[in-house]
Order: sequence, then structure tokens, then C-alpha cells
Amino acid sequence: APAERPPSVWEDLLEIFYAPRAVFERRRTTPAFGLALVIFVVLMVALTFAFRGLLDPIFQAEFKRAAARAMAANPDLTAEQMAKGRAIAQTFMFVGVGFVSLVTPLLVGVLLWLVGKLVESKAEIGQTMMIATYAMFPRLLQGIANALQALVLPESALKSQWSVSLGVARFFDPDQTSPVLLAALGRVDVFTLWVTALLAIGLSVMGRIPLARAALAAAVVWVLGALPGIVGALRAG
Repeated sequence: APAERPPSVWEDLLEIFYAPRAVFERRRTTPAFGLALVIFVVLMVALTFAFRGLLDPIFQAEFKRAAARAMAANPDLTAEQMAKGRAIAQTFMFVGVGFVSLVTPLLVGVLLWLVGKLVESKAEIGQTMMIATYAMFPRLLQGIANALQALVLPESALKSQWSVSLGVARFFDPDQTSPVLLAALGRVDVFTLWVTALLAIGLSVMGRIPLARAALAAAVVWVLGALPGIVGALRAG
């Protein structure tokens, strides 16, 4: 019998949106993810560049809010210094997006591997990194959805990053709500939950454990995923 052809990355990247179990089953013995990770990083940076004009009101609103907190905590800061900081942030925004897009799947993969051990997962760390990489692809649709909302919504409605969120945080005023609470509520979002569901499916397949146990591990990762945002909000005051 002819040897079965290796799975195509392009097929996987398409099917991960509607047939994730089939993707992970095909990738069980060939859990390569390098090309998929590169594609994800490139597309995230490209979308950020393409939609920078539409999403600029959100960036400006977030920076203005952060600048107000920084100046309140440090009266020596001047408006000119903050303006220079804003220019630097805009210049290096694409570098930041690329770095975060590259590192996040790897860190989530390591975390999924560690938490998976608690539910008797047999997945190796390379397999969980592959799961995390493919699970991040709904974030591309999130970027497109955010840009489409920014296109149709009035600029006055774009008060924060949560203004275009398809989740609970969207309904809270960022000027009247604790940043820590917003960071926690931001995890209750369609795309974040979609990513979490893909982590559960992948861990179930790769780790050879029941979906219920894999879902428990993915839920723990979902909770721990809120910590960077919460810590950042606490540090920002």
C-alpha cells in the first residue's frame, strides 16, 4: 500500500476552524508547528499594519488613559514627554505584536503541558506547543472582527480595546471600571473561549485522555491566562 502523504499545513490551517479534531488526529504523529507559527506571526503583523488606521482611535484612547494615570502617579512627567512616549509606542507597535504573537503560543504550550500532567495527559511538550499554535488562529478572525467594528462604529464609541470585544468587558465603561476587573472580564470573550476549546480538543487527542479532563486542564490555562493582564493592570495603578 502507498505511504500516507504527510498532512498539509495549509489544509490544517483551514480545517482548524471547523474540524479541529481531525487536524489534531492527523498531527498526532507529526506535531510539527514551526511553519504554522511563522504564518501566524506574519499574518498578525500584517493585519495590525493593514488595520492600523481603523484601530488608531482605540490606541489613542488607551494611551491617553495610561498617560493620565502615569502623570497622576508622577507629577514630574510633562505632556511633551508623554507625546514622545506615544510616538515611540506607535513606532515599535509592530515589533511588539510580532514578539507577542511568537512567544504566546510557546508559553501557552508549555503551560498546557504542565497542567496536562495533572489530568494524566500523555502529550509531550512539542505536541502541546503544536496544539497552542494552531489554537491561536481564531485570533486572526478576532483582528478582522475588531477592524470591521471600528469601521462601522462612531469614533466616540471606541473608548478602549474592550469597545470592540465580543465579550462581557464590552459593556463596562473603561473610565469608570477598575482595570483589574476589565482584565478579568476580558477573558469572557468569544475568541478567547474558542481558543480555550481548541486547547481542550487538542489535549484530548494528543494526550489520549477524555475530553472532560482535557477541558478541565484548558479551563485552568484559561484562568491562568488572565494573570498577565491583571498584573499589568495592578502595576499601572
